[in-house]
Amino acid sequence: MASTDLSGVLQPIEQARGLPNAHYTSDEVYDAERGPLWFSTWAGVCVASEIPQPGDARPLDYLGVPLFVMRGRDGAIRVFQNVCRHRGMILVTEPRRIEGAIRCPYHSWCYSHEGRLVATPHVGGPGQNTHPGIKQEELGLIEVRSHVWMDVVFVNLSGDAPEFAELHAELIERWAEFDVPIYHGGVDSTFQLECRTNWKLAVENYCESYHLPWVHPGLNSYSRLEDHYHIESPGKFGGQGTKVYRQIRGEDGAVFPDFPGLSKKWDTAGEYLTVTPNVMLGVQRDHVFVILLEPRGPRVTLEHIHIYYASPDTSAQLRQKNSDQWKLVFVEDIAVVEGMQAARGAPGFDGGRFSPAMDGPTLLFHQWVASRMQAAPAAAE
Repeated sequence: MASTDLSGVLQPIEQARGLPNAHYTSDEVYDAERGPLWFSTWAGVCVASEIPQPGDARPLDYLGVPLFVMRGRDGAIRVFQNVCRHRGMILVTEPRRIEGAIRCPYHSWCYSHEGRLVATPHVGGPGQNTHPGIKQEELGLIEVRSHVWMDVVFVNLSGDAPEFAELHAELIERWAEFDVPIYHGGVDSTFQLECRTNWKLAVENYCESYHLPWVHPGLNSYSRLEDHYHIESPGKFGGQGTKVYRQIRGEDGAVFPDFPGLSKKWDTAGEYLTVTPNVMLGVQRDHVFVILLEPRGPRVTLEHIHIYYASPDTSAQLRQKNSDQWKLVFVEDIAVVEGMQAARGAPGFDGGRFSPAMDGPTLLFHQWVASRMQAAPAAAE
């Protein structure tokens, strides 16, 4: 892998350069990022609303690692490596409800919803379902450390990151008023967008409001550039907020119900943050959205969008209108992030510069990437 010089990224904003092109185009850099940027911290893999009932299971490809998420009979969500402990067969191949045991389709080894190995048919020979050399208590599924917050299922593959509540205590406190039941809007409140871009460019674009007048003229007409402020927490999260949030209204003037107990700030404010590496969140008085970034190599990213409300009973027409409005905004960003991706093929581009007044959260994200990559020199060289 060609070496990349990250020293310029870690300079003060007036002198800093952005990440080198290879961090957006190189398969080798993309592979090297898996450990320091994804596996050793907490990343979002799905939302709990996608597995609403006991027995629901959903397979995932987490940067090449096969996982599945399951809601057990006890209602708890668990994440497992999607691999049978016998010969390494994939266990769950499609989203489905598993009423009984989790059964391997290869040799029918079975696991409980909690991951315990409970059956090994014919393992000791025909009709012999046990063998002294196969200790079932030692061969349960490999569970991946997980945590659910704001309905997002976060995982820490390495198992050694600080507790989620410890690492993100500042953000949890900042949005404590939204720590109430939230209700997924259903099929009209979820959609996917495919972007021919590196996942980091999607984060960088979401971090800042600088582009609003030119990329989002409709949004900027009422939530103007000058109404926005920066939010920066080095190494944890960053983004922007607005002092002007306008509730969407139906033709009859109806609005969504507010979340209960909100302070006056939220009458007119909204905040939009990225929890590194890949969870982009937005909170407003009457709804919340989640964008999960799923990298598909260094040049393609899937965005999984989910919208939530304060009540399970909301107008389908109004939900659809809200979904359409946000989809328009997010689609407007696609040409920008794809354009930046295409530009990363230019050898003369040195990472670019940052506006000291407008690009603080974006540089913060670049520096998070650079510092973690530098802390893992064996992976980054």
